[in-house]
Amino acid sequence: MQPEKRLRKEGFVKATVDTNLRVPFFLSLVQAGFPSPADNYVERVCDLNDLCITNAEATFFVRAVGDSMEGDHIQEGDVLVVDCSRDATDGKIVVAWANGGNTIKRIHYAGGPSRGEMIVLMPSNPNYEPIYIHPGDDFRLFGVVTFVIHKV
Repeated sequence: MQPEKRLRKEGFVKATVDTNLRVPFFLSLVQAGFPSPADNYVERVCDLNDLCITNAEATFFVRAVGDSMEGDHIQEGDVLVVDCSRDATDGKIVVAWANGGNTIKRIHYAGGPSRGEMIVLMPSNPNYEPIYIHPGDDFRLFGVVTFVIHKV
């Protein structure tokens, strides 16, 4: 899937892998209980490009606005890693153009070949209504959200 030309891309930043950001990667898993003093040594380093980007040419970063996806732990100000080359299969969180604006929602496909396929963009906050996309509506799929980066 390629991003459509009519999708507004203000605020979208193209991913680049020209630089390396190597961060210590610890051998042990982090427990929610008491840590083991023997586990605080570094096994290797982790490059965040390797972790978050599988297709640099089709990957963008975008900042989330609003709280319609708070049930999926996407908060206002979070940075989303969006891969335009991934298939937007049923249940994936996507970035799309719908009803005159960009949105982040979980995509679901309804209907069948005889009725045409309707798309339902579902928020994960019960205070918001689903967005129903019918065949012929102005809708553009940009990409699939692969990572969410936010401060704790």
